[in-house]
Amino acid sequence: MTITSSVQNSENFVFRFLRLSFISTLANMTVPLAGLIDAIFLGHIDNIKVLAGVTLATIIFDYLYRILQSLRDSTSAITAHALGSSRQQEEILLAILQGGFVALVVGLVILLLQYPLQILGFAILNGTPDIETQGMIYFQARIWGAPAVLLIYVLTGWYLGQKQQRTVLIMSLVGVASNVMLDYGMIGRLGWGAFGAGLATALSQYIALSVALVGVCLQIKWSKLQQVSSLVLRWKALKKILALSGNITVRFLVLISAYAIFTNFSATQGNLTLSSNGLLLQWILVGAFAIHGIRLTSQTFIGSFASKGADELVLKSLYLSMLTSIPIVFGFAVLPLFLPVKMFRLLTNHTELYPIMQETLIWLFPFILALASASMLEGYFIGLKRGVTLRNAALAAFIVMYLPISITARYLENVNLLWASLVVYMVGTAIYLARCVLAERVFEQTVDTPPDESRSILTKV
Repeated sequence: MTITSSVQNSENFVFRFLRLSFISTLANMTVPLAGLIDAIFLGHIDNIKVLAGVTLATIIFDYLYRILQSLRDSTSAITAHALGSSRQQEEILLAILQGGFVALVVGLVILLLQYPLQILGFAILNGTPDIETQGMIYFQARIWGAPAVLLIYVLTGWYLGQKQQRTVLIMSLVGVASNVMLDYGMIGRLGWGAFGAGLATALSQYIALSVALVGVCLQIKWSKLQQVSSLVLRWKALKKILALSGNITVRFLVLISAYAIFTNFSATQGNLTLSSNGLLLQWILVGAFAIHGIRLTSQTFIGSFASKGADELVLKSLYLSMLTSIPIVFGFAVLPLFLPVKMFRLLTNHTELYPIMQETLIWLFPFILALASASMLEGYFIGLKRGVTLRNAALAAFIVMYLPISITARYLENVNLLWASLVVYMVGTAIYLARCVLAERVFEQTVDTPPDESRSILTKV
């Protein structure tokens, strides 16, 4: 290959990466917009206890849904590795059938156990009876969207694994648009409050799922469906997605536990602190999902390159994802520092929340910067199907760094120290994963054939 063609291929890779990252970011940002839209509509009604109750109930859905985003990441990684294989069509079809089967079973189990989940969830959380009542109303309406949410995770991972970000964007835009219209009708016009917010979100999830399923029906090879379907329940074929999903689930569980403790400890400092921190956290989560859009693209490229043994392009994908996330970090963290009042007014008209939000606004930049670094490194290991590394990083940062600081913040009732605990958690995760990358690169340069437990990141895939 000539130097000119090599440069052209490199430029083509960068262009494709940036284009798909842009589309994936737009699509992924629509996920937390559902929660932000609910918060905005509820933040402008007279009864602030409705907003506080929904904020509290959202913690339960964080546990039910976000820890199961492992279905999306594992399906994406397995689909990306299937590209270019000798049985590409069969393996890609098997990936969606396996993931869909697991998602449907888990979704139905959640519906069957919704009452004990509700009782257990609100028993753990701290809230006054009237706030918990509003949270339960929201929970009882939104819970019926569980099967749709989990199937959307699988279909999103399947599309992303094939670099079909446009389909994900269309599906996501339909979902968020329907959520806005339903929120406006049920909250703004009918005045259904917490129940309307929960029902609007659940219905919009089924609308988005319908769009995704139409795309699947138009794309899959129906002639191979019967042949591949017989493999779905075979343990040898199923254990790959279960093993990878299991370790990634632990990572999500730890992350959401950190957010849950943060929100729970905020509640002990009063309704104003709970509502203020809840609104700022919703803003951060929109930025986090935008950053995760880049991570999803990166892990897809990494998975595809790793299956072909392209070491240089694997690392290039990681470096490029880091650079691409920088503008998003500055956009979501720095702009509110210059336009705080406008952001506050967007989120709520309860001016009594503004002083607390102003006090803690300074934590946005370090938190999102650390989150972006950790997220890109996580995408690197997900692309390589290294779920164990993700699990260990999350547990180490949570136990060693997050818990001591957050418990101290709870004891001192210090809201700034509470925010600092989240920042330290993200920094700890990023440092652990970065050390793993550096250690593996050094090992590869010094050992030609490493032992099984310390194998090259590519030969282990």
